[in-house]
Amino acid sequence: MKILHTSDWHLGRTLYGRRRHDEFIAFLDWLYCFINQEQIDILLIAGDVFDTTTPSNKAQQLYYKFLCRIAASSCCKHVVIIAGNHDSPSFLSAPKDLLKTLNVHITGATGNNPEDEVILFKDGENGDELVIICTVPYLRDRDIRTSEAGESVDDKYRKLIGGIEEHYTKIANIAKDKRKECTSDDIPIVGMGHLFAAGGKTCDGDGVRELYVGSLAYVNVHSFATDFDYLAFGHLHVPQSVGGLDHVRYSGSPIPMGFAESQQQKSVVIVEFEGKRALQTKLHNIPCFQRLNRITGDLQQILEEIDELKNENQHIWLEIEYTGTDFELDLREQIESRLKNSKLEVRRIKNHQVYQKILQKGARQQTLEDLDVFQVFDNCLKDYNVKESDHSELKACYRELVQEIEEQDNNKE
Repeated sequence: MKILHTSDWHLGRTLYGRRRHDEFIAFLDWLYCFINQEQIDILLIAGDVFDTTTPSNKAQQLYYKFLCRIAASSCCKHVVIIAGNHDSPSFLSAPKDLLKTLNVHITGATGNNPEDEVILFKDGENGDELVIICTVPYLRDRDIRTSEAGESVDDKYRKLIGGIEEHYTKIANIAKDKRKECTSDDIPIVGMGHLFAAGGKTCDGDGVRELYVGSLAYVNVHSFATDFDYLAFGHLHVPQSVGGLDHVRYSGSPIPMGFAESQQQKSVVIVEFEGKRALQTKLHNIPCFQRLNRITGDLQQILEEIDELKNENQHIWLEIEYTGTDFELDLREQIESRLKNSKLEVRRIKNHQVYQKILQKGARQQTLEDLDVFQVFDNCLKDYNVKESDHSELKACYRELVQEIEEQDNNKE
């Protein structure tokens, strides 16, 4: 049996205002062909199917068209999907009964009965038991923690992470009991999740941040990893195993979500089982569907690198960061002039000299695209001369509010 582990598709994602539908179409076409080529039995999507809780019509069309295509004309017997922190649980779950007729199984949110997250999959042709999959979605704070008066910020997050680990242990025990009821106990248990595991690697500027507020907000997967024959995680965009455990993995995002990921080799993971034993865990490279390049340096270095890229005659999106010492006010004009009659497209230009001049004059005029919501709050604390001793507690409260807002499901009645 072959299981294909993917995650973090982020359908509908844009890059500095540029729509990326062509990339997503190319990826889904490639994925469909790859599934048939490798004779995949089960496809896993470990959260963040969409980039926002209110995906565009085009993003939805890509999603449903792919699922129908897989159901109609592929070797894949089942597709299993869990919600990530970017997904709307109610939106993802709304068509679950309809999609189940296509052997697409969706868990949008954890409910009152944890047994609903544990599914025994069988071969549709002969009824053989294949695998037990624990479909744990992104666990929101309110799903697993009850607030208590007087508890500190660290107490809150210690309870939160403890609740997540306890939930996985409970789910694993249900799966093991379910396996005892099967005709054979030689059936693998696969866990799914969307979380930030302790020891997980990110890269600067990839848009991935801690899912839960506070320095304690990393899940220690070692506390429950031995209960599963494979753990398929989503959230981190860098393909990796976790904590030295080869059977605990992030598949990573299928395309670079930003220029910080432009040099990463994207991949999917095939896990091949014979009974409970994983014969092989292998990464397969995903082709690059839209090349991204980041250029950094002074004006001469930037222009020289642009000339080199022009000679390649490829469609390349550029992020340019000027770090020279000269004050180049017409930097954009010089760059755009050099790009004429080429297939290169600039998505962003950062001029450090301009920023430094502004800061020296005492005017902090950073654009919102250069700051995230937490950096804006940090600036507010400085602007209003808030005492340094109060910063830590205020930042924690602010982060908790932001998390609560981000986790609101606007599609839920």
